[in-house]
Amino acid sequence: MFSAVGLVIVALSYGVAPSSVLPRILDLTVEGVDQTHVFRAIMGIYLGLVALWVLGAYRSGFSRPAVIAEVFFMFGLACGRVISIVVDGMPSILLIGYTVVEITLGIWGILVLKKLSTPQIDTPTVRE
Repeated sequence: MFSAVGLVIVALSYGVAPSSVLPRILDLTVEGVDQTHVFRAIMGIYLGLVALWVLGAYRSGFSRPAVIAEVFFMFGLACGRVISIVVDGMPSILLIGYTVVEITLGIWGILVLKKLSTPQIDTPTVRE
């Protein structure tokens, strides 16, 4: 759910009003229908993943697929950002922060997957 909330904020910043929001937070100019269209499509991808993650949080049958999707999503973004840092140089502090968060959430997702894979043993409760 933590990832879902964070991604909703990022998705909306990309897609609701990209021509006014993105220049302020990323020094990125968005002009014309095609560029706006691309950012709204990115918003749609992000919101679709959020829906899967929320479903996984509330329906145990979807938990594992949701966490797997989150791990691939987070590490995929982080991998692209690390490649960009190596090839293009250092981005803004905001994007460096995104990279750190994505790596952290990817690792957290792996830990959650390990927990989901471990058989849960019911322990009897002691009644007085």
